[in-house]
Amino acid sequence: MDQIVAKSRRPKAGRERTARIVNVSRWRGLLLLLAALSSFAQTTATYPATGIDASIDPCANFYKYACGTWLAGNPIPNDRSIWGRGNELQERNQIILRNILDQASAKPANDANRKIGAFYGACMDEKAADSRGAAPLRAEFDRIKAISDIPSLSVEVARLQRSGVNAMFNFRSGQDFKNSTEVIAQLDQGGLGLPEKDYYFKVDQASNETREKYVQHITKMFELAGRSREQSAADASLVMRVETELARASMGITLRRDPPNVYHLMTRDQLASTAPLFDWNGFFKTIHVDVPKLNVASPDFLKGIYTLLKSVSMEDWKIYLKWQTLHTFAPLLSSEFVNEDFAFFGVTLTGQKEMRPRWKRCVALTDGALGEALGQAYVDSTFGTQGKERTLKLVRDIEAAMEQDIKTLEWMTPQTRQRAIEKLHAIANKIGYPETWRDYSSVVIRADDPVGNQQRASAFEFDRQLAKIGKPVDKTEWPVTPPTVNAGYDPQMNNITFPAGILQPPFFDPKLDDSVNYGAIGAVVGHEITHAFDDQGRQFDAVGNLSDWWNKEDALAFEGRSKCIQDEYGNFDVAADLKQNGKLTEGENIADNGGLRIAYIALTNLLRGRQLTTIDGFTPQQRFFIGFAQIACTNETEKRKRLQAQSDPHSLFEFRVNGTVVNMPEFAAAFSCKAGTSMKRCRVW
Repeated sequence: MDQIVAKSRRPKAGRERTARIVNVSRWRGLLLLLAALSSFAQTTATYPATGIDASIDPCANFYKYACGTWLAGNPIPNDRSIWGRGNELQERNQIILRNILDQASAKPANDANRKIGAFYGACMDEKAADSRGAAPLRAEFDRIKAISDIPSLSVEVARLQRSGVNAMFNFRSGQDFKNSTEVIAQLDQGGLGLPEKDYYFKVDQASNETREKYVQHITKMFELAGRSREQSAADASLVMRVETELARASMGITLRRDPPNVYHLMTRDQLASTAPLFDWNGFFKTIHVDVPKLNVASPDFLKGIYTLLKSVSMEDWKIYLKWQTLHTFAPLLSSEFVNEDFAFFGVTLTGQKEMRPRWKRCVALTDGALGEALGQAYVDSTFGTQGKERTLKLVRDIEAAMEQDIKTLEWMTPQTRQRAIEKLHAIANKIGYPETWRDYSSVVIRADDPVGNQQRASAFEFDRQLAKIGKPVDKTEWPVTPPTVNAGYDPQMNNITFPAGILQPPFFDPKLDDSVNYGAIGAVVGHEITHAFDDQGRQFDAVGNLSDWWNKEDALAFEGRSKCIQDEYGNFDVAADLKQNGKLTEGENIADNGGLRIAYIALTNLLRGRQLTTIDGFTPQQRFFIGFAQIACTNETEKRKRLQAQSDPHSLFEFRVNGTVVNMPEFAAAFSCKAGTSMKRCRVW
């Protein structure tokens, strides 16, 4: 999904979703666009220009011009590492969810209501958690301790994965890349504690310090779990060695952006021959799934597992699995574990100064575990059918603009152009909330068992995903929960999703004129639609199959134009020793550029024949670009910027704005930028 709000809680390190190996769209701060879109009637409302810093030349740094005053007046709260317009919305949503959960805890209206109330209430009982220490994990530790050979190791890995632990590798289900109507098993790399492979190998000072502090963190966590300091230090070093070898065998994040690199269909026998030693029969039997074939995203990673199974002792594997278990459930243990977990994943990795209040952490955990039960109550109180209808109208207007753009591209031949239009017409839209709500009746939730609740909720979702294997794809299922402040495009489903959590101001404001809303809202919708034709999305056809539907000359033209985007963003400086990764962020940058251009086409169509009005001294065209920039206004810690640049397919917000507007002649015309100003001419869509 398109991450709209960068979470400041600890990263889900090393957990790449196999079911959606291809990175579906993400624009942080994006889409709330669609909110309540009235009827697009032109209004005379005054644009809130208070965020603008008029001392900055918009042609020199448009982001600082549009956001300068907002940035100065909205410092990062101590309990976050990032603060932007999307975070403001997230805060409002969390308050709504807290009220729902408080009421559900006190007076549940039905079984689903009782479950979310009990889950939240158990999470909130800090006193009880402190009295238990690490005791909730004792049964899991005993099972790990009982491992005696590779067959019993394989069974325990299966058990741990089912309960949500990132043990050794990642196993899920997902659509077959070459047959999007079929769900198959998916096996991928995993098992790391740090955010990405390069964190284990980069040799700059910041990376060296991060690794040292990571080992210190693991040491402290083992001490808290009852090991001696000396033994904990030895265990931490062992964990680091194992994870480093897992990282060495892992495919790099940039290589993973190319879909064919993560598609390797295998039979059960081929899997066993790629990684012999591991007891695949025992693993599959434990999770109750039949796997005649599967996609192995990274065969080299499996070969690395085989090498490790030959060289790492059973005692060392036990230490590694115990660490991954501690790492997973630390947020639900006693305060000493919670604080130590935050000290590394919050302070060291992101620069966050204070932990978020417990109620916010518990709201997020409840949404993650029982999201559609909580989401149904959220939708009832915030979103109606009118919101869905208005959003659909906006999406259709932007889709029409995209078709207009495709039909006029000078670099595309008629045959490929027609296939692109067919794919555009096939895009399905999911707006607000699912048609059918998920049934959590089988999930046991106890008011006095926060860790067990999380384990059972994870097992429910794990089993639900694996039950899809061998069955037709359910195109009605939602990939995110309704309260999510996010949106996205899925290339295998060929659909876009806009949950209710994001369909609100500030990204769409019915009191403002169309120019501002199209710059904000429209650019976000356009961004998601453009993902169907970015460097990843373009490799999937109208029905979601990995298929080369491009003429050779069109593919070469696309690659040349996308290389221009890649080089442009690759020259942006994140820090003195770190540049933006133009290849990693290529798809999001293409979507940003295409989305803004398409939204501008849609606005031009809308305003045709109208008398244009200057408001607060800004023309409609200027207000369009200001609206686009101001949804991206964001303050980040320097550590958070480094984390994003090394592990996130999105460029930093400043680059997302400045890197996009300089590619649009319409922007230069709107702000009368003089010849010689740093204007580019990179364009794909």
